[in-house]
Amino acid sequence: MHEIKCPNCGTVFQIDEMDYQNVVKQIRDQEFEKEISEREKQYKIEKESAVELAKSKIEKEYQERVTEQKLEIVELKNKLVLQDKESALTIQEALSKKESEISTLSNQLELLKNDFLLKEKNMKETYEEKLKDREEQISYYRDFKARQSTKMIGESLEVHCSNEFNKLRPLFSNAYFEKDNDARSGSKGDFIYRDYDDEGMEFVSVMFEMKNEADMTATKHKNEDFFKELDKDRREKKCEYAVLVSLLEIDNDYYNEGIVDVSHKYEKMYVIRPQFFIPLITLIRGMAMNSLKYKKELLVIQNQNIDISHFEDNLNTFKEGFARNYRLASDKFKKAIDEIDKTIDHLQKTKEALLSSENNLRLANNKADDLTIQRLTKGNETMKKLFSETKK
Repeated sequence: MHEIKCPNCGTVFQIDEMDYQNVVKQIRDQEFEKEISEREKQYKIEKESAVELAKSKIEKEYQERVTEQKLEIVELKNKLVLQDKESALTIQEALSKKESEISTLSNQLELLKNDFLLKEKNMKETYEEKLKDREEQISYYRDFKARQSTKMIGESLEVHCSNEFNKLRPLFSNAYFEKDNDARSGSKGDFIYRDYDDEGMEFVSVMFEMKNEADMTATKHKNEDFFKELDKDRREKKCEYAVLVSLLEIDNDYYNEGIVDVSHKYEKMYVIRPQFFIPLITLIRGMAMNSLKYKKELLVIQNQNIDISHFEDNLNTFKEGFARNYRLASDKFKKAIDEIDKTIDHLQKTKEALLSSENNLRLANNKADDLTIQRLTKGNETMKKLFSETKK
């Protein structure tokens, strides 16, 4: 139970939790409407003040210049009265020249006035357009807030983006757009978008995170509080882009002007309001499709490089096998040469032995040719006698 004291009579009374929340919500809604109204009035006052200030400045400059010219005319007229007839002609010419300059200046001032009116009109239209955009955004936020309950506040933005995408699903015939339910790494984003060509090749992928915040939240978050975790999810899920769809910092013009590129802090990351959800997907998809041709050419080159690598591997395998076989054949050839050398050495020795035998045979033959009965019987009387008797 809560105690409430009346500021007029001082009476203290108690109300239950539900009535207390209703009272608090009523007060905050009134303050929200009051703040919106005050901001609209302040914006109109600032616009009107800027226009009036510009008008006053132009009119003041115009009056000052006309006054200066009039003073010069009066001075010239006075000189004309004081000078004689000869100088009167010169003064009259100067006066005519000055009046011509005044006429020219008047025409220029008229042009300046017209230019100012045109600029004023453009400025007014620009302010009115910005005011209209701001009113539409406030109206959108009011409607969005009115349609969501405390229990659904964390999911309503996801449902909104999912519905927006599914309305245009036929335009993304090969696309994948589903909730990220894989929390094995410790965290997960809200949605993953992947798109493929007709051959099944992925050419773009986006990790989406949706952030909304109730007015009664005690601690207000900033968009940049979620950049680091979103970048981590993008890398772990192997997505090319990261996008934060946010209703945080609703009064921050930096995030209200359109698609905000924060890639100077985290690679390929954007922050958008919900109304830019589909335009951003279309933009990223269009850029990716333009680069798809080059990706395919790069893939062909990579495959060619793989084929060359395989060819080089096969060539190196052939070289290694050939070198091994050559080494084995060379070893056997060397052994065969050694054996031939040994055989040649053996044959040489055999040759020398045969040559030596031939020489001995020649000597023996010579000796045989020189053998005669006279030599055999020389000094042997008995043999001589026998041969002599034989002859007889």
